[in-house]
Amino acid sequence: MAGPIDAITAIHNAFRRDIATVDAAALAWARGNHEQTTALERHRFLNEVLVWHASGEEVAIFPALEKVAPLVAEAYEQDHRGLDAVYEVLSQAHSAGDALTTARASAAFKFHLDLHLAKEDSHLYRLVRERVSAPELNRAAGVMSGRIPPERFPEVVAWMFPLLSPNDRENMIRVWQTLMPAEAFAGIRPLIEQAVGEDWAELTRRIPELVLAE
Repeated sequence: MAGPIDAITAIHNAFRRDIATVDAAALAWARGNHEQTTALERHRFLNEVLVWHASGEEVAIFPALEKVAPLVAEAYEQDHRGLDAVYEVLSQAHSAGDALTTARASAAFKFHLDLHLAKEDSHLYRLVRERVSAPELNRAAGVMSGRIPPERFPEVVAWMFPLLSPNDRENMIRVWQTLMPAEAFAGIRPLIEQAVGEDWAELTRRIPELVLAE
């Protein structure tokens, strides 16, 4: 049965796939391929979502973990600040049209983000799963979701779902169905359908109640 941590690891996978796209585009630009502008521009929204996600961890997940595993989260918060710093270099270099510095900063951003997410998945969230109670974890997941401005939620759905595997999509939806009021999820359902396009049939096979909600 999918739980909040499954939704968190799903969005981690979305970050991994998107930063890979951004980094490949930055390298192509540095090599003189100027057709990668759209893919490279993705770094801005990727970082917005990353900041909302990291902020949610800092105000909800990290305090819950601190009660049962003191001092563990401190190093992960330092990672967040490092990612903020390297993103600023990437953003400024891209805005200045500096292809070489953009590629260097993108590679650094990808390296640090991939390493950070791997540590969270294998260490931090393993401790959360083992030591934080289900009610506390559900509450923390709700706080994390609330860090996304409501008016931007459609953009997040449109960005995230194309990046998710079928298993991650199913887990994300099942967690939302559990944690959200039915009327709130009903408003999100058409956004998911639009985001996944032809893959909607596979989603409804996995989650038949999505059809019943039509």
